[in-house]
Amino acid sequence: MSTDPRPDRTAVVTGASSGIGAATARALAAEGFHVVCAARRTDRVAALADEIGGTAVTCDVTDRGSVGALADAVATCHVLVNNAGGAIGLDPVESADPDHWRQMYDVNVIGVLHVTQALLPALRASGDGVVVNVGSTAGRGAYEGGGGYTAAKHALRVVTETLRLELNGEPIRISEVAPGMVHTEEFSLKRFGGDRDRAEAVYAGVDQPLLAEDVADAIAWIATRPSHVDVDELVIRPRAQAAAHKVHRS
Repeated sequence: MSTDPRPDRTAVVTGASSGIGAATARALAAEGFHVVCAARRTDRVAALADEIGGTAVTCDVTDRGSVGALADAVATCHVLVNNAGGAIGLDPVESADPDHWRQMYDVNVIGVLHVTQALLPALRASGDGVVVNVGSTAGRGAYEGGGGYTAAKHALRVVTETLRLELNGEPIRISEVAPGMVHTEEFSLKRFGGDRDRAEAVYAGVDQPLLAEDVADAIAWIATRPSHVDVDELVIRPRAQAAAHKVHRS
């Protein structure tokens, strides 16, 4: 935990109702930030905000009106964590559902666009802002069945790089955290439409996949670097995973 409390500093975390988002909200609160917990599930973000002394805002990042309400609740933002995202299915390109691809692009890319556009004035107002986009190692390679998700995460990577170029000279740092295999309670479950057996098979035999808290710790580290230090990107994998297609299983 930081020895430099930040009671006057605000962080916004999207997708904060579970997994990496909820863990990140807790990690930033532990660093002294007042955390605005944003997600679609009101009951979950309300409970989390009560737990960490933050603020809950119901927000769907794919809806500009909803994101506008989030921006209205945040006058000054020192840290923005664009975490809302997700994958749907594992179908090959030949038989993939275009609607699933649109949904993935909408939340992983357009959602980040909505939130970043809406909160840039608050980030500028802070005088020292940090944007951390939660990408994926899927944005750095390809694997069978992952075409829609890898396309979206590759796009997010380029959005992050472009934003860093366009905001150069302003007091805002732009970073991306790209996790590999993370065992959270919902990511794979959502990917496979609630099929718990398929979801758990993803991690079967893997010795210690990453946990949400591991990624949250990396995000909090980036967010608390000195203001002249910009961590452009941080790729984080479990030891058992050498690449998307190379995972040691016992």
